[in-house]
Amino acid sequence: MSGNGNAAATAVSAEPVTSTLWASGRAVQQLAPGCHPQSLLEENSPKMRVIRVGTRKSQLARIQTDSVVATLKALYPGLQFEIIAMSTTGDKILDTALSKIGEKSLFTKELEHALEKNEVDLVVHSLKDLPTVLPPGFTIGAICKRENPHDAVVFHPKFVGKTLETLPEKSVVGTSSLRRAAQLQRKFSHLEFRSIRGNLNTRLRKLDEQQEFSAIILATAGLQRMGWHNRVGQILHPEECMYAVGQGALGVEVRAKDQDILDLVGVLHDPETLLRCIAERAFLRHLEGGCSVPVAVHTAMKDGQLYLTGGVWSLDGSDSIQDTMQATIHVPAQHEDGPEDDPQLVGITARNIPRGPQLAAQNLGISLANLLLSKGAKNILDVARQLNDAH
Repeated sequence: MSGNGNAAATAVSAEPVTSTLWASGRAVQQLAPGCHPQSLLEENSPKMRVIRVGTRKSQLARIQTDSVVATLKALYPGLQFEIIAMSTTGDKILDTALSKIGEKSLFTKELEHALEKNEVDLVVHSLKDLPTVLPPGFTIGAICKRENPHDAVVFHPKFVGKTLETLPEKSVVGTSSLRRAAQLQRKFSHLEFRSIRGNLNTRLRKLDEQQEFSAIILATAGLQRMGWHNRVGQILHPEECMYAVGQGALGVEVRAKDQDILDLVGVLHDPETLLRCIAERAFLRHLEGGCSVPVAVHTAMKDGQLYLTGGVWSLDGSDSIQDTMQATIHVPAQHEDGPEDDPQLVGITARNIPRGPQLAAQNLGISLANLLLSKGAKNILDVARQLNDAH
């Protein structure tokens, strides 16, 4: 992938991470001696405070939350964790396409309400569900190592072995995403795309038990976390379908002023994933995109360069603008950093990651958004919003 422009960036030398702990399948930096969160001890009590973790009720959400809690338990064996599951607006409204509901916090609002009322201490989300502008008082305190961010095709049993290209003419493909539908309609014009809602279990059941869909499009990461690797019939490459901002990564949302919990979860930050997702979120935020318009990205870190490809599409995929930019950003080791007056970047707080690379990643996202806007992206997005609202 070659860059078509250069975003302003700061080169920062990386120090090697010397102490690593493997937990829940991931490498995370081990705490230095003396860094145990003693402030989380209950006053006048020898017992550790119980850390309450909020999550959605779906099986996938629970698996994702369990993996984060397992990592935290390995890092902080003295702490106790309680998982509190709840339903969100997006879980309850299943007869309407996500892009039509008109609510930015479909899968986060109820969880944030519990966080605000101090009913939970942290919440585990799929990062792609978190808006680029969070409500006041909240921040993303950790972004965990990203799984495969690409989209996958799951085929009806009678079409196993096929690809989207070899599906019969007029085959119906299910997706709840405008982003996926716009890109794939452009690439596979012989197919029809229809909305399909529900959690992963529900959508797979609709595919297998009904005859409406020949295939459905899902996030590869979700299928892998559920242990359903055998259902992945095709993984879509960026040339076929770029992915959603933050897809494949987990975000841990906390109260912005809760320094104890920020310190607790901050060690979960994966530096490369963090920088890629800052660039992606800055791109989306500057475009003022969301789930009601088709916006997609692809990022890669190679030889000290962060590459960001972004695109916008009309709803039917017939019109699009895409481009790539790059910035020199060395993936840093975690380090102890002093407090910042305003540490958040696109809703993320990462005090233990050097500030320079974070700013460079944000600038890259903004620069690419400006490039696309200069080429007419605003008009494509405005028309897409109007058409989406009208239908």
